[in-house]
Amino acid sequence: MQFALLLHSMGENANTHFFARSLVLNVIGLLTILPLAPLINRFIPPVIIGYWNVDLLISIIAAFALVRLVLWIFRPLIIPSFILVAGFVIYNQLTEGYNLGNMILDYKNLVVKSWDIRDNKEKDLYLIKPDLFDSGVEKAVKGLRSKINPKDSVTRNFAVNHSIEYFDDYHKKYGPKVRYLSLFKYINNNFKYVADPDRDEYFASPRETIENGMGGDCDDHTILMISGLKAIGAKCRMVLTENHVYPELYCGDKKNFTELQEAITHLFASENFTGLYYREESGNYWINLDYTARHPGGPYVDNKAYAVVEF
Repeated sequence: MQFALLLHSMGENANTHFFARSLVLNVIGLLTILPLAPLINRFIPPVIIGYWNVDLLISIIAAFALVRLVLWIFRPLIIPSFILVAGFVIYNQLTEGYNLGNMILDYKNLVVKSWDIRDNKEKDLYLIKPDLFDSGVEKAVKGLRSKINPKDSVTRNFAVNHSIEYFDDYHKKYGPKVRYLSLFKYINNNFKYVADPDRDEYFASPRETIENGMGGDCDDHTILMISGLKAIGAKCRMVLTENHVYPELYCGDKKNFTELQEAITHLFASENFTGLYYREESGNYWINLDYTARHPGGPYVDNKAYAVVEF
C-alpha cells in the first residue's frame, strides 16, 4: 500500500514538474514571439487590405507558427532561440540599430486604424493665370527654375547624407520611399524661416541655403527640397500661389501612393497629425511637402495656384 502511495506521489510530482516546465517553455516562446514578429516584418513589404495594413499581423502569425514548430519538434532549441533573438535586440539597442523604440512603433502601427484621418484630399488645383499676374508669375517661375540644381556636389552630398539619417531600418520594408521621407524630416526639422529683403525677392541656390545654416523663406525651402529629392531620384514639382510657393512629391499611381501613405503614417506617427493632404490628377498622386508641416502631407496653406512646374 505504501509502495502504491509512493508511486502515486512520484507520478504527481512528475506531472507537476512537467506542467511547470511546459509553462516556462511557453512563456519563453511568447517572449520570443514579441521581438521576433517585428524583426520578420522588416523583410515583408506593405500588405494593405481595404483600409488595414496587415503585414505586421502576418509577421506575428509567422513568428507564432515558427515558435510553435520549435516547441513541437525541437523543444530544447526554444531557449537558445530566445537567447539569440534577445541578443540580437540588445545588440541593436546598443548600436542604435533596430531597437525597442522601433518595435514599439511597429506594434503601435498595427493598431492604427483611423484611415479616415489619413485621407484628406485637396483635389482641385486651380490653374489660373490672370493677365495682371502674367509677367510676375513667369518671372518668378524662371527665377525659381534656374536655381534648381540636383547635380551640385554639395547638394548631392547633403541629400545622400540626410537621406540615410532616419528610418534606415525600414528600407527593406518600404524601399526608396524612406530615403525621401528621411530627407524631408531633416530639412523640415532644421529649416529656419528668414525673410527676403523688403521689396526684393531673392532666390537662393540649394548650396547657399545649406551653407548658410538652413535659413531662408518659402522659395529657398522649395528650391532646396526639390533639388535634394531629385538628387536621390525623386520626382517633384513646385506650386506657386499668390504669396507662397511650396514643393510636392510625386507618389505614382494609387498602389504606390497607398504604400507611401502607409509609410508616412507609420514612421511619422509621433507627430500626431490629423490627416494627409494630397492631390490626385488623372490617377497620379502628389503629396504636399511644405515647410509649414512636421510630416509629409501637411495642410495646404493656399489651394489656389498661379503656376505648377514639374521637375
